[in-house]
Formats: sequence, C-alpha cells, structure tokens
Amino acid sequence: MDDANLAGMNPADAREYILAFVSTLKLTEKQISDIDADIAKWQSRIELANSKSQPDLAQEAEKERALLVEKQSALKAEADQLRRQIDEMRAQIPMLASQERSIDTDLLEQELLMAAGYMPGDDEKARNERLFRELEKNHAAETALAELKNKMGH
Repeated sequence: MDDANLAGMNPADAREYILAFVSTLKLTEKQISDIDADIAKWQSRIELANSKSQPDLAQEAEKERALLVEKQSALKAEADQLRRQIDEMRAQIPMLASQERSIDTDLLEQELLMAAGYMPGDDEKARNERLFRELEKNHAAETALAELKNKMGH
C-alpha cells in the first residue's frame, strides 16, 4: 500500500481505504513486537554461548540476531511510512466531504430514465411519453366528468 491520495473517493470509501492502512500498520507493529522477542532470545543465546566459551555458537547466534535487527529496521521504516500516509489521508477526508455534491439532479434524472427503459439520448421519447400520459389522464378526467354531468342531467 503506497497510495495516500483519496481523490475521487467519497468519504465512506475513503474511511474504509484508510482502515485498510491502519490494519496493515497494526500487523506491522505486531511483527515488530514479535521480532523484539526473537532479538532478545538470540541476544541471550549469544551471552550463553560466550559464557560457556563457545565462540562458534555465539557467532551463529549473532548472525541470526543481526538478520532480525535488519528485518526489524525495515519493518519500522514501513510502519513510519504507513503512519505518514494515514495522517495524509485523514487530512483529506474533510475536503472530500466538502467537495461531494448532495444530489446531482441531471445524473439522477438520467438514472431514472434508464431505470424506466430509456437510454441516454432518448430524452424526447421520454418527454413525449410524459405528454401522452398527461393527455390520457386529462382525457380520462374529462370523460368521467362528462359521464357525471350526463347522470346528473337525466
């Protein structure tokens, strides 16, 4: 994970994305802690081998400890980078929220037309359909009114 740019995300997606970075950071911190214990174990083995006059064993233990220290150093650098990225992303959330439009009415209308079976560009067909529905509704109302007048007049 190395992209701390949240451009194009809505605040909810951005929070979820940041949470993935936080989870990675927690796992990295756990690995660092585990390596701390391993380094301590190898350090005590070095001391034990030296106290028992076994320099060959002490040297092998030192190699293991050195590898662990190197690995731990890399993990600490990774954790620092993750913290910086998380801070950068958290700072972007208020901007995302302020840039988000509440409702894009043009997009909403297009989505509603598509849901009704019209493709983008079928605006005239949709407009004509609305006009026909209005005419039919008005005609039905006029017919019902005429029938009511007939009944009342008889």
